[in-house]
Amino acid sequence: MMKMETLFPDEDYRFHLRLERGTVRGFFESGEGLSERLAERRRWLSAVPGRHAAMLPEATPMLDELVELCAEAKGLDAGGLAKVRRGGTPLDRCLELGSRWEPDFLLLKAESDGGFRLRGGCVCFPSSWSLIPKMGRSVSGIHEVVPGLNPALEGSIDRFLHRLKPGGSWERYNWGLSRSAELNQDPGRKLPRLDSGVGLEEIWLRIEHQAFVTLPRSGGVLFAIRMIVRPLQEVRREPKVAGPLARALRTMPEALAEYKGFAGARGRILDLMEA
Repeated sequence: MMKMETLFPDEDYRFHLRLERGTVRGFFESGEGLSERLAERRRWLSAVPGRHAAMLPEATPMLDELVELCAEAKGLDAGGLAKVRRGGTPLDRCLELGSRWEPDFLLLKAESDGGFRLRGGCVCFPSSWSLIPKMGRSVSGIHEVVPGLNPALEGSIDRFLHRLKPGGSWERYNWGLSRSAELNQDPGRKLPRLDSGVGLEEIWLRIEHQAFVTLPRSGGVLFAIRMIVRPLQEVRREPKVAGPLARALRTMPEALAEYKGFAGARGRILDLMEA
């Protein structure tokens, strides 16, 4: 269960990993609203599969290993597991898995240069980013658009991925704010953005529950994401969370607030939270 105090420590904003040990089955077991989320995943994968799933050839052994991980973790029922196993091309199987499994997933492959590159995955519920432009890029290359992240964490991320051992998962949380409760916030959808006129009832806290799991036979790492969306007007009634969240908003560097989409609304959001 997520500890909001862990997500929002009472300190000025800074990048951090703050990883906690978990279990594969604990992360991948079905959550609340499973049928609705799977229906939405199927809708996006049917309507625009090319925006939400991709597989490079190097990802095929990782996908095979991931399917077996799903079987061990009871992430799919027997019928769903059978369909994923026999589902045609690697991309067909990736789409089948993405339509039956609740989390988004990315497949990272260790390369000879010491880095990890994105080789495949299925992402139906992104937070203002798209999967396809990231394909084939290194983890540090993917992160270079985030102001200040690589200077702060690039070395720590690389060391963590190389030291990841089989068994269990390592989990963390990331957060952002949005003017929409939609799970799928691909930038191509052009959803409403936060601005200085936003109302409290229009602001949503988006929390990514992330898990890293090694895929030892294929030399890869699974990066999985579960999305949690909560109305800010609910969060602001929790003093142990609202105060640290406001502090993080107030002290976040301007360039990062701009990247996250709420620089122009920051003063308004703080006023609403502290009213």
